[in-house]
Amino acid sequence: MEESLTEQPAPPPAQGEEEHPCLALANSAMALPGGRTLDLLGTPGQANHWLTQRDLAPVDAGMREMCATQLRSLREQIRSLFAARVDGVPALPAAVSAINDAMTRVPTAPLLRWDDKTGPYRTAPHPTTAIVDLALATLAADAADLLTSPAADRLTACGSPPCNRYLLRHGRRQWCSTRCGDRARAARAYARRTEQH
Repeated sequence: MEESLTEQPAPPPAQGEEEHPCLALANSAMALPGGRTLDLLGTPGQANHWLTQRDLAPVDAGMREMCATQLRSLREQIRSLFAARVDGVPALPAAVSAINDAMTRVPTAPLLRWDDKTGPYRTAPHPTTAIVDLALATLAADAADLLTSPAADRLTACGSPPCNRYLLRHGRRQWCSTRCGDRARAARAYARRTEQH
C-alpha cells in the first residue's frame, strides 16, 4: 500500500528547477524509499503555497480543489513529455495538446457571456481562475521553451530508484540531490559486498 506524506520536507531543488519552474512542477510529486510519496500539490492550500513560492500566485489567491486539480493535471502532462524526451520516444498527442491548451487559455480581454434573463454582457473570469490560468500558461510555456531549447539534451531522470524526479544534467551528475546520490552509491557498494560473499 502506498502511503502519502504531507509533512515531510521536500528535498532541495533538482538541478535546473530554479531556471525552469516547469521542472519544479514535474518534480512536485516524488516517490520516496519504502513506497512512500510526497505531493507538494496534494491540497489546494499546498498548491497555492507552491505557486506563491514561485511568484505565480498571491498568498491569498483562495485556491480551490478544481484549480489544484488543473495544476496536478498539467504536472502529469509535463512529466509525460519529459519522459518521452528522455526516453527518445514520441510524445503522447494529449500531452502536447494540454501544453498548447494551457498556453492559449489566458484571455486577453473580458469575455462575452450570455445570461438568459439579462442578455449579453462582458466579464473577466473569476479572479482565482484567472490567476491559475496565468500560472498554468506560464508553466506550460516554460515547458515548451525547455523542450525546444538546447538544454533539452541535458534533461534526464534521476538515476537513483525509486526517485522519479527530473533534472538538467551538469557534467556527469545523474542524481537530483545529494541524498539520491548517496543512496545510489550505498546500493552499489552493498551489491559489490554481497557479490563477493
